Amino acid sequence: MKVAHLSDLHCLALDGVPARRFLNKRFTGWVNLRLKRGSIHRSGYVHAIAREIARRGVDHVVVTGDLTNLALEGEFELARDVLEHELGLGAANVTIVPGNHDAYTRGAQATRRFERYFGPWLASDLPELAVDAGTARLPVVKLRGDLAIVALSSAVPRPPLIAAGEVGKAQRAALARVLAHPEVVKRTLVLALHHPALHDWSRVKAHLEGLRDASELLALLSAVPHGVLLHGHLHRREQRTITTRAGTVNQIGATSASLHHDSPDRMAGFNLYEIDAGGLQRAEAIVFDPAKTTFHTEGIPKRA
Repeated sequence: MKVAHLSDLHCLALDGVPARRFLNKRFTGWVNLRLKRGSIHRSGYVHAIAREIARRGVDHVVVTGDLTNLALEGEFELARDVLEHELGLGAANVTIVPGNHDAYTRGAQATRRFERYFGPWLASDLPELAVDAGTARLPVVKLRGDLAIVALSSAVPRPPLIAAGEVGKAQRAALARVLAHPEVVKRTLVLALHHPALHDWSRVKAHLEGLRDASELLALLSAVPHGVLLHGHLHRREQRTITTRAGTVNQIGATSASLHHDSPDRMAGFNLYEIDAGGLQRAEAIVFDPAKTTFHTEGIPKRA
């Protein structure tokens, strides 16, 4: 199967939002937008990338979180419009997970905003195995040909300046049941979540920005013979190898689909994979060139 992977759309919609909506963590987010983020994240790139994915006729699309910037209703509407009208695939063939920006405030999580706007994309083939993950009921499992595509949430509301994620005990227990299900066991696992499970951050950096229960999640993957773990969050393309007792899992990150950057491993684009019963067969980055409004192919850097 040909799978496209994009992440961190960071759709932004501030028009008409009353000032009182910024009397929380959004205030620091707004300051960040004014100082830096607003000038480097460009919504036009997201639309160009979505249209390019549709043009290539992929079998499935995985979106690994941060579809919104400040978890505002208008931002969810913009992101939903991209999913509905530009990717060229129905909800059954698009897998999405929430990122920390989609659960930016406790109010966004309490009102289950992610689930309300993206309900059609969260339909699972094994709904009886899902649990309440705050933003929605997960894991979402989509059994497609040789692949078992499993969506997890690592999105947790945090205080200002903290972007760490956590899968949580209930979701990890649910994932263990998913991984033992015969329909999943006989397929290649494609696990999607926002935060990477394996990274080389310092202890302090990992506590502030990483996946706080990464070791517990990696332990659950120890019996997986081959598979792929897809993530975002870093705004950088990279590959790492997770060694399991039974084989290897390829962890691959996608950059932000809206990011303008001089570095080729960070410039906006999407990843394209070929995956079959034997695991990952091909992985490449499709990078957007805004000057020519074209795309070119590059390798995805491998890191230890």
